[in-house]
Amino acid sequence: MANLEESFPRGGTRKPHKSEKSSQQVVEQDNLFDISTEEVPIKRKKSQKEPAKIKKLKIEKRKSSKSIKEKFEILSLESLCEGMRILGCVKEVNELELVVSLPNGLQGFVQVTEVCDAYTQKLNEQVAQEEPLEDLLRLPELFSPGMLVRCVVSSLDVTESGKKSVKLSVNPKRVNKVLSAEALRPGMLLTGTVSSLEDHGYLVDIGVGGTRAFLSLQKAQEYIRQKNKGAKFKVGQYLTCLIEEVKSNGGVVGLSVEHSDVSSAFATEEQSWNLNTLLPGLVVRAQVQKVTQFGLQLNFLTFFTGLVDFMHLEPKKMGSYSSKQTVKACILSVHPRTRVVRLSLRPIFLHPGRPLTRISYQQLGAVLDNVPVQGFFKKAGAIFRLKDGVLAYARLSHLSDSKKAFNAEAFKPGSTHKCRIIDYSQMDELALLSLRKSIIAAPFLRYHDIKIGAVLKGKVLAIKPFGILVKVGEQIKGLVPSMHLADIMIKNPEKKYNTGDEVKCRVLLCEPEAKKLIMTLKKTLVTSKLPAITCYEDAKPGLQTHGVIIRVKDYGCIVKFYNGVQGLVPKHELSAQHIPDPEKVFYTGQVVKVAVLSCEPSKERMLLSFKLLSDSKPEDEGVEKSQKKGRAVNTGQLLDVKVLEKTKNGLEVAILPHNIPAFLPTPHLSDHVANGPLLHHWLHTGDTLHRVLCLSQSERHIVLCRKPALVSTVEGGQDPKSLSEIQPGMLLIGFVKSIKDYGVFVQFPSGLSGLSPKTIMSDKFVTTPSEHFVEGQTVVAKVTNVDESKQRMLLSLRLSDCCLWDSASTSFLLLCQCLEELQGIRSLMRNQDSILIQTLADITPGMVLDAMVQEVLEDGSVVFSGVPVPDLILRASRYHRAGQEVEPGQKKKVVVLHVDMLKLEVHVSLHQDLVNRKTRKLRKSSRHQGIVQHLEETFAVASLVETGHLVAFSLICHLNDTFHFDSEKLHVGQGVCLTLKTTEPGVTGLILAVEGPASKRTSMPVRRDSETADDKGEEKEEEEEEKEEDLTVKSKKRHSLAIGDKVRGTIKSVKATHAIVALDDGFVGCIHASRILDDVPVGISPTSTLKAGKKVTARVIGGRDMKTSKFLPISHPRFVLTILELSVRPSELKGGYSALNTHSVSPMEKIRQYQVGQTVTCFFKKYNVMKKWLEVDIEPDIRGRIPLLLTSLNFKVLKHPEKKFQIGQAIRATVVGPDVPRAFLCLSLIGPYKLEEGEVAMGRVLKVEPNKGLTVSFPFGKIGKVNIFHMSDSYSEAPLEDFCPQKIVRCYVLSTAHRVLALSLRSSRTNRETKSKIEDPEVNSIEDVKEGQVLRGYVKSVLSSGVIIGLGPSVLGLAKKSHVSECIPPEKELHSRGLPEGKLVTAKILCVDPMKNLIELSLLPRDTGKPDVFSASPEPPLPKQEERKGEEKKSQKRKEKNQKRQEESGLSSQEKKEPQKSQRGGQGKRERQESESEQEVVNKRPKKSGAPEEDDSGVEVYYREGEDEVEEPKLPPRGKPTKPTEVPRLRLSSGFIWDVGLDSLTPALPIREESSDSEEDEQPHPAKMKKGKKEREQEKQKAEKELSRIEEALMDPGRQPQSADDFDRLVLSSPNSSILWLQYMAFHLQATEIEKARAVAERALKTISFREEQEKLNVWVALLNLENMYGSQESLSKVFERAVQYNEPLKVFLHLADIYTKSEKFKEAGELYNRMLKRFRQEKAVWIKYGAFVLGRSQAGASHRVLQRALECLPTKEHVDVIVKFAQLEFQLGDVERAKAIFENTLSTYPKRTDVWSVYIDMTIKHGSQKEVRDIFERVIHLSLAPKRMKFFFKRYLDYEKQHGTEKDVQAVKAKALEYVEAKSSALED
Repeated sequence: MANLEESFPRGGTRKPHKSEKSSQQVVEQDNLFDISTEEVPIKRKKSQKEPAKIKKLKIEKRKSSKSIKEKFEILSLESLCEGMRILGCVKEVNELELVVSLPNGLQGFVQVTEVCDAYTQKLNEQVAQEEPLEDLLRLPELFSPGMLVRCVVSSLDVTESGKKSVKLSVNPKRVNKVLSAEALRPGMLLTGTVSSLEDHGYLVDIGVGGTRAFLSLQKAQEYIRQKNKGAKFKVGQYLTCLIEEVKSNGGVVGLSVEHSDVSSAFATEEQSWNLNTLLPGLVVRAQVQKVTQFGLQLNFLTFFTGLVDFMHLEPKKMGSYSSKQTVKACILSVHPRTRVVRLSLRPIFLHPGRPLTRISYQQLGAVLDNVPVQGFFKKAGAIFRLKDGVLAYARLSHLSDSKKAFNAEAFKPGSTHKCRIIDYSQMDELALLSLRKSIIAAPFLRYHDIKIGAVLKGKVLAIKPFGILVKVGEQIKGLVPSMHLADIMIKNPEKKYNTGDEVKCRVLLCEPEAKKLIMTLKKTLVTSKLPAITCYEDAKPGLQTHGVIIRVKDYGCIVKFYNGVQGLVPKHELSAQHIPDPEKVFYTGQVVKVAVLSCEPSKERMLLSFKLLSDSKPEDEGVEKSQKKGRAVNTGQLLDVKVLEKTKNGLEVAILPHNIPAFLPTPHLSDHVANGPLLHHWLHTGDTLHRVLCLSQSERHIVLCRKPALVSTVEGGQDPKSLSEIQPGMLLIGFVKSIKDYGVFVQFPSGLSGLSPKTIMSDKFVTTPSEHFVEGQTVVAKVTNVDESKQRMLLSLRLSDCCLWDSASTSFLLLCQCLEELQGIRSLMRNQDSILIQTLADITPGMVLDAMVQEVLEDGSVVFSGVPVPDLILRASRYHRAGQEVEPGQKKKVVVLHVDMLKLEVHVSLHQDLVNRKTRKLRKSSRHQGIVQHLEETFAVASLVETGHLVAFSLICHLNDTFHFDSEKLHVGQGVCLTLKTTEPGVTGLILAVEGPASKRTSMPVRRDSETADDKGEEKEEEEEEKEEDLTVKSKKRHSLAIGDKVRGTIKSVKATHAIVALDDGFVGCIHASRILDDVPVGISPTSTLKAGKKVTARVIGGRDMKTSKFLPISHPRFVLTILELSVRPSELKGGYSALNTHSVSPMEKIRQYQVGQTVTCFFKKYNVMKKWLEVDIEPDIRGRIPLLLTSLNFKVLKHPEKKFQIGQAIRATVVGPDVPRAFLCLSLIGPYKLEEGEVAMGRVLKVEPNKGLTVSFPFGKIGKVNIFHMSDSYSEAPLEDFCPQKIVRCYVLSTAHRVLALSLRSSRTNRETKSKIEDPEVNSIEDVKEGQVLRGYVKSVLSSGVIIGLGPSVLGLAKKSHVSECIPPEKELHSRGLPEGKLVTAKILCVDPMKNLIELSLLPRDTGKPDVFSASPEPPLPKQEERKGEEKKSQKRKEKNQKRQEESGLSSQEKKEPQKSQRGGQGKRERQESESEQEVVNKRPKKSGAPEEDDSGVEVYYREGEDEVEEPKLPPRGKPTKPTEVPRLRLSSGFIWDVGLDSLTPALPIREESSDSEEDEQPHPAKMKKGKKEREQEKQKAEKELSRIEEALMDPGRQPQSADDFDRLVLSSPNSSILWLQYMAFHLQATEIEKARAVAERALKTISFREEQEKLNVWVALLNLENMYGSQESLSKVFERAVQYNEPLKVFLHLADIYTKSEKFKEAGELYNRMLKRFRQEKAVWIKYGAFVLGRSQAGASHRVLQRALECLPTKEHVDVIVKFAQLEFQLGDVERAKAIFENTLSTYPKRTDVWSVYIDMTIKHGSQKEVRDIFERVIHLSLAPKRMKFFFKRYLDYEKQHGTEKDVQAVKAKALEYVEAKSSALED
């Protein structure tokens, strides 16, 4: 074994021939990295033993140590080669590449296209579509620094500078290229990338050909949660995976990424690794084979040897390794050519899947002195030991500045050097050093070291169009943009700069992560000594610095500084002089010196100024400066000023006494917005203003304010000076500084400002803030929020928050202030030289002047000229003309309302009550009614109704109250309620007042708000009917009449409910029927007393709006356009009148004035047939409704109410109550309406319940029930036969004890005066019956012991078996047939036991005197019929069970029974049709069975009229039942035909009771009784036969559904089956329930899965069919539009065209085809369909044109197909000869088109003669076609002759075929 070991040492390396002992000694003495002379004693020992070989041994030693050193040489760029597999660590992640740290201080790059194929494909897709893909992650999202990756060296490139660059790939296809599918084993650790996401996991690309690797979601869950932050894997994600299972010889591999499995994975011998397949990153168990000073040699996986260099030993165990020691190691790299395997013993690599934690070094960039060398490697570099004992490494290229200067001797161990830490190798955990002097001296090594604003030196690398690239350090270069090449813009930079030039730059921006460095070469910036602004925090107000203009706008310049900081220089700060167009003065790129005015770092906003305060001033200016200081103006100071000049925006003034210039803006002249422009107009140069406030001041700009509110605030010391003094809740007075879309900025006298957002700006909804406030307006603001850190506060301007006093006090104060200012303006006007202006100043409101009419304008207003001053203009509006006739030159007395001081006009009025004022003493605080005469912006002038005095009142109640909706605004002529504050007109000429509540405002009436949306449609209709030309002629004309005015006019026309009056002044009025007579006799129509053409005097009581026909209040702006409502009642003409809606009283309030039970006179308007009520008018603005049931107790009246009442007729009615939601009065004509016990009332049948009774409804929602025993005084066989829903019945209220009333229809109760005979007395309790009494009752149920009979609503009796019949042994089956529930029987009371509550009855003839109940029963059956009887009994039992089940499941309701009955009926009829001859069907007369109509057993179906059975759909043959799932699509098993008309559909069978009337009419009762016993017996037997057949059908498992419930169950089980949904629709359509069929279709469309396109289309087509047959054109269009949206449009168009064609709507079909030909002109199917349609209508000429158009539109390749199709259509629908001509023409052009020949042959066989067919065959078989095709035609010819020809013809074809074959073969031989 020892020999074997020697011959074949493990790992393939040669063992040294040394004794075991000596080798052990070496190991013990070898101390790694202790570079000492310990080897010498060994040499000495050996030399003493073998003196002859000393020299030789020395040489060998030197050689061996040299080879060992070479062997352990660490990796260098030279030792790398393409294809080398190596482990790396991600160092940096950029957008397009990864920087990877490799072992031994090396570094490589991974391009974005080298991640994996799937990721590259995604990138290509993204580039192609030019939009980012949602599911594509960027490189920084896929990789993170510290991640270990297995790489393969893809290339070693040399850069332009001569340096080598290592290109790597992490693509699994390249890394794992060495593996094959067969080599894969469970437990192997591989890397892969996610290639796609599947339903249950991920496909992972592990790069092994022929293998699909799958990672299940379950296995990935924990990794996703812990490592991936819960996000699912995306394409390209890099994973370290463990193979869990291998299937199909490596074809399928299951993976795991669980951390515990991956980190503990080892490579083992079982996994069959070899030197070709070994991968970096694998962890192996190894044995130390050799220890040297340079590293270890390891033996692993039994056969392989690897090296561990000193850098990758475990630091803690360094120097303690010994031979044969077992260690864990990680493979770092495998060289593909030399097969050298390098490993690492560092613990960080021994747990795969874990990232490296230390990825940077703190002291990066530090310069270190006297660092000792630890060891030197000739090809790689040197190891140094730092002060803290940590090792550092310097590459060979970094040991000296150049190769020439390098001296290896200088790097002997122990020698010290000065160096700098330049990088950190993550893979080796070593700092990388450089000894180059240039690097040690460099000011910075990385982008991180560069400070923004620093001045750098660099070399020009390149000159580009976008700027200059400058190298400023090793691996660091920056860009100088074109704008920054010089102080001015340079067009040709290459003339100033050359490559290699040294330049001095200043850093503008540095982003180390992006390696972005932007610099400037502008000399001013580079040499500037001013502080640089690198962040917004640096910008302190007053700071001066240099910047660059980057944009020039009309509002100012934007200046940029360092690090992207920029600020705005507003237009007014550009220069001391005004610059109208900044773009002409400044340019982009200009270097400017600026001063910071203000800065908000949080918002990144900065305001700057070019107006710099000069730093140095001459010393002699000091005195002037101190003088200026003495006269400095402070903010908040009150001053006197003198007007210097007027400008557009305000006044230029001088502050007295030092004449300091200042500016007073127009809005700041007054608190009232309207007075500002007035003051600005009348103030002139030289005028002095006192107590003016200094609002803000700077060196050259002082802004003043004269607002009294602000002045008083400052005087009172109520103005906070700083934000710290302000608390939330404080009320402050300020002014609107600016208005934005989001709110209003308010400034206060001290200079502080705040924002009022839109939400708290007003109590009203704010759409546009500028509608509510104007700039400069005085406002009161409430502080809601203060943020001292941001120096901000939020304010509320809502009136509800800002009211200082009550609104009346504030309103009066504002009025006084406004009028006082106007008086001040008058005094300014008096100082003018103009007589006109002085006269205007002296004219005050209320003055009466004599004026001459100068002109009457088109709008009706009058212009006067003042008599004293010719130029004086007085103007009276149309309203103030007061309807007087005026002519130019006429003199009139006018009263002054207001003087317009801007337009120099006087507003006057001609109203006599104003001119001739009454002298009456007024009391202060008294309330008066006034009429608005004139409106200004902030106040109004009104006149008192009683006296005519002019009164002024404020229109605003607060400084903030500036916005009013149109509905809130006052109008001239409107009535207002005023409270007087003064009683005598002062200097203003006006009495001062405040307005009362707005609700007291009055106006002309009209809006009849007595309707709600519910009734608006009806009302509008009515009004439109009533409207006439004479009402609309003068609609545009405005009247000036007020309520109460008397007018004269002529009656133009008289209607039933009103009369139209043409008033003398051209207006139109209306007199309502209620306003003609004071006392209206019942039954007459008041309007009949009026006649057209008659002159009348009337009083105005209201006004009705033209558009809405509503009564408007007098305050409404449209009142002047209303149709006047008049009254001609004598009482109203004499004295008091009641106006309509004068105070906007709501219609509800008016209606509530009427008491329940009150009697009113109303006027009939119309009968509403739909709603079943009478509509009446009580007043013009009050309407009423009389429910039909409350109009009379007479059936005739209720049947035709319109005959009883005439339109306009007066009716006396009783108020039942207000219908408040609809604003109507509910009335009754039958007195007070009370449903109390004993009352008789009219009701309407709501529901008919078989064998139980009726449900009756009454007005106002009351419900009652009528028992079957209370239907009549005489019981009948079918008591409910005459009743159907909606029938009116006269009811007697028996009891109101329950919510549902108990009622009776017995005439003995409802008509007590008619004493009719009571045949069947009421039996309400057991006390009402006596023994021996004979009574009639209804069978309730049949029991085995007897029959239970109902004698009254709550009284039951029992007839025992023996007392039922004498005929047949009474079996229960016969009872239930002969005595169905509800049958009327006569019984004798045998015994009454009140104790047991038992009544015993007898039905025997001897007791009752009536025939036996079973007398009509059939005789005992014949022997042959016995079997049938048995079957019948069984079927009956089954039916009873079914009935019970139905009742239990609640199917007793009418709605659920109907479909079932109809379905049973349908089947019964169908089956009968099969069994009977047509003659029987026609001649059959109706026959009655023993069961009455109420019986729900299904038997009665067979005795319906024969005429109903025409066009009945048929059942499928019973022998082959088809299940719903097996039915082919669109074939309805129920036989429903979509094309049938509505008249041919069988109606659903209604409950028999409801249809009894019509049946009686059609078939009189006597006919039913004429049949003999034999006929009845035959009838019964037939019925039994049919019944048994139906039973069989019901038992059949394949039977069709019978009810809606059956269908619901079916569609639940097969929701995507369109055939089921269509059957369901057909089921409803058979019952003529169109809406239900529609609803089913809509359900189907929602339910069927969107994937089932064809199924959905089937339903759409069915719905189109349905709408075509039963809907309107509009409904069909809507369905069609929806169908086109949800389906393939062409299919839907084609289907609808077919539907139109089948239903013979040819016009619509033609229009649709024309649409299709425009939209789908490229679709040949459309042309062919259209051709078929045209030919189908025998329009041959049109079809030729269609073909021509088709050939023009379609591509050439489609032409032949289309021509052939048209030829086929001609064959089928058109002219055969033409068809042949088309075929012949086509075949002459395309003789070798075998498909065309084939179609031609088919068509000729169908439509032509045998001779023609044979001729075509003869032509075809002589064509020169391919043998295969010829064989086809010969075969067809032969088949044809076999079928149609003789034996001779067949032989002839065979001979021709043989002849063809011979000819072909001879041709081949030739």
